[in-house]
Amino acid sequence: MTRRLLIVEDDPGLQSQMRWCFSENLEVTVASDRDTALATLRRDEPTVITLDLGLPPDPGGSTEGFALLSEILKLAPATKVIVVTGREDKEHAVKAIGMGASDFYQKPLDADILRFVVNRAFRLAELEQENQCLVHQGNGTNIKGIVAASPQMTAVCRTLEKVAPTDITTLITGETGTGKELLARAVHDLSPRAKNAFAAINCAAIPENLLESELFGFEKGSFTGATQAKKGKIESADGGTLFLDEIGDMPMALQAKLLRFLQERVVDRVGSVKPIPVDVRVVCATHRTIGQLIANGDFREDLYYRISEITLDVPALRERDGDALVVAQSLLKSLGKQMDRPNLFFSEDAINAINNYSWPGNVREMINKVKRATIMADGKRITSEDLELPGSDRPEVNHLNLRQVREYAESKAILQALRTSGFNMAQASRLLGITRPTLYNLTDKYKIDTSANATEA
Repeated sequence: MTRRLLIVEDDPGLQSQMRWCFSENLEVTVASDRDTALATLRRDEPTVITLDLGLPPDPGGSTEGFALLSEILKLAPATKVIVVTGREDKEHAVKAIGMGASDFYQKPLDADILRFVVNRAFRLAELEQENQCLVHQGNGTNIKGIVAASPQMTAVCRTLEKVAPTDITTLITGETGTGKELLARAVHDLSPRAKNAFAAINCAAIPENLLESELFGFEKGSFTGATQAKKGKIESADGGTLFLDEIGDMPMALQAKLLRFLQERVVDRVGSVKPIPVDVRVVCATHRTIGQLIANGDFREDLYYRISEITLDVPALRERDGDALVVAQSLLKSLGKQMDRPNLFFSEDAINAINNYSWPGNVREMINKVKRATIMADGKRITSEDLELPGSDRPEVNHLNLRQVREYAESKAILQALRTSGFNMAQASRLLGITRPTLYNLTDKYKIDTSANATEA
């Protein structure tokens, strides 16, 4: 939050003294009457205002000051107004607080006390803003650990929220590092089974000869070294959720046994002939393309239909519009706290690098890069070099400047249309839905050279 302070005071001497009190770390503006104060409020949107009630044309009274206070609270109710009164005007201070002022300060001027009161008002405003950010952070989702600002990821989260309360078998697909296990845990946490066990097993990390006993358990003496009976992961998740990660790597021999369990909901331990009934919700995940595995004969089609009653396809980070920077900022905040460096921020070149990088390793790669940058950054400013990200050949765009964003998108669309049409101006203008004169004007505006390749229809 940029700290902006507006001082409303008609005495030039007091204006100067108060301004001197806040010469550092604040953007300070002054106003000496109601009209100037309201114009400054609309233009600069100050976070805190100090308001002297005695303003012209009633400098000896308080009517003008109270009228201005009322208008400020209507125009910008989140603004913190500190009413400045004389020692004999305590009733005015009480009335101002009742109207909605956040605090009051009594003359004569004491720089230390005034700074304390103003800083307290800024801190209150910052806490309220942080609270609002937390309220809206998840875009209406209740999914712990998921930072979602893009429409692509928000759609996944909303689908998950609908699926979680049911017992339907769910398949989560997506590239490595996109957070599939986090979503699986969210399915469990948002379900009626949340108080029971969440058992996870990585089908690709366990040797084939051990995976069956890990999943289904075994009886004493069923093989060499089986000195006592042991429950498998499926049994241990009874009443809860079983998460089968990287199910695309499950051996074909086990796929048949897993299919029987999904159909019958009973477990056959290795070395046992007595089926054990199990009540468990099954969630699976894979980074592989199941359709291709089926075509190659490496995955059973009937098992695929059993595990994919609902499929959540998690988009890669590069496919999530605007999420890269949002996730990076969230990681920087949490990692900064962990490493006792809470005031770090990304420089402009780092922001451009984050937005333009393809993130082949997705969020997992971003965690590593942000963690490294948190350690390596000199001072509070993290650069693209700290992140070990390549520089971008795309022009820098101020993403908070609507004109620059619009112009960048417009020039990019024109270039794409020209290349698609082989630099045929008539065809490009038809693709863009504009006239040829308009296209010529735009290519001149954005200095797009078409002379070498342009052809007339």
